[in-house]
Amino acid sequence: MRITYIGHATLLLELEGVRVLTDPNFDPKLGRFLPRVSPPGIAVERLPKLDAMLLTHAHADHLSFASLDALPRDIPLYAPPSVERWLRRLGYTHAVPLAPGAEARVRGVTVYAEAARHVGARYGVDRWRAEANIYLLDAGHATTLFAGDTALTADTHRLAEERVAAAGRQLDVAMLPIGHAPWWKPGFRRGHLTSADALTLFERLKARYLIPYHWGTFDHVTASAYDAITRLRTLVDAHARGADVKIIEPGETFALPGV
Repeated sequence: MRITYIGHATLLLELEGVRVLTDPNFDPKLGRFLPRVSPPGIAVERLPKLDAMLLTHAHADHLSFASLDALPRDIPLYAPPSVERWLRRLGYTHAVPLAPGAEARVRGVTVYAEAARHVGARYGVDRWRAEANIYLLDAGHATTLFAGDTALTADTHRLAEERVAAAGRQLDVAMLPIGHAPWWKPGFRRGHLTSADALTLFERLKARYLIPYHWGTFDHVTASAYDAITRLRTLVDAHARGADVKIIEPGETFALPGV
């Protein structure tokens, strides 16, 4: 298994010859006014042939229409059902619904979906489009979890526990978002992971490795692109499993040892 960090929540996953792209966003700006601070780790036109794409929710940093327009439409684009219906109405006929508890087969890889704790409505008022997914990919010899955006809850690790640990296996890679929560924004953790939360979830998932994302791509109104990763680096130094946290820069690839 190989995982390449492209930027923000966009990662290229290669498992058993299957290539999957997560939450594609190659935009030069976020919301038309927040500039990208580093180029995509792989330019959209230089991507290898893909087998599927995963969308976790409808927020603009995870669902970029310009990026979807630049990507192939002859492969499945998995999304929460309410987002899939919206995409199809907009002409993205390759969108496929994947509801929590459902699964899909992409050649030799099984993709499982579970609900994230995150309100994914695009515009705030469109609450019917608030669904957000977590995805688990199982290639038999390798497994990885992509959390999209989610808060830390008592059962955020349930999907891996039920699909991997219950079978006597260990999750190989947890790909988790990290965010920076200013002291004056106490509601942040109701829908997001801080760097400390990501480490806690990593422990609960009992994964072999953690790859953090959501950093080094866009400056936000409440935080710079590097606040969260700076905080994570300070925590990793003192963490018992710090050596298993693999921080890869945009364009860098993590190859799972032994697989």
